[in-house]
Amino acid sequence: RLLEHLDKAHVYAALVNRDYEGEIRNAGDTVHINTIGDITVDDYDGTAITYEALSTSSQDLKIDQAKYFAFGVDDVEKAQALPGLVEGATQRAAYAINDTADKFLAATLAAGATVEIGYEDAMTEETMYKALIAMKVALDKNNVPSEGRWVVIDPTAHGLLLQDKRFVSFGTDITNERLVNGRVGRAAGMDIYVSNNVPEEDGFYTLMAGVPMAATYAEQIIETEALRDIDTFKDLVRGLHVYGATVTHGNAICACFVTYEQASA
Repeated sequence: RLLEHLDKAHVYAALVNRDYEGEIRNAGDTVHINTIGDITVDDYDGTAITYEALSTSSQDLKIDQAKYFAFGVDDVEKAQALPGLVEGATQRAAYAINDTADKFLAATLAAGATVEIGYEDAMTEETMYKALIAMKVALDKNNVPSEGRWVVIDPTAHGLLLQDKRFVSFGTDITNERLVNGRVGRAAGMDIYVSNNVPEEDGFYTLMAGVPMAATYAEQIIETEALRDIDTFKDLVRGLHVYGATVTHGNAICACFVTYEQASA
């Protein structure tokens, strides 16, 4: 149940691949990811063909994050509360560990992005949509596949987009699809997600666009235990969450640095 709640809450983790998740067991594990290099194409002139040796590079997915939760449910509280007290607490635990992991993954993606766009002037409803187009073009120039493209923005950026007729008229036409994990629309060939975990530093927010192949993420709930407190009349619940992420194709992530005007009090 905890892992089910966790998956429902993810934003960033739902946008990258999780191809190596089954290979982790504990905190400290390392998964080696091999990538094949480019293949040369030569002219054929009727002579003998030359075969090149394949070049490979290796990247490590390190499961270097380990977080735990632990809470107790007093018998008196359990008796007086409505049914589902432990279930509700489990949902809150899933939200808490998800929020921590989501912030970690957002920071990892931002650090690994090799395509960057910056705007010194505060965003407006006119320029916000243009920023989406700029990210789309940046991915196009890097031959990033169009399938599965996403962009994660913060609530202020979403508010600006909602004031732009181009987005309102065409970007929110997903009424027949289920909106999950922060998805709010589609524009510039990208699914748009809103998150409060968009990285921010010195007033600049890092909006990011990419595709699932750009990064990989893995997590496991290693332990969940329910036990009886020997000193009080209380049930105890605890769990250990381990995870890690790495950017495998930095040129498939575009980081866009934007700022906004301060709202008046």
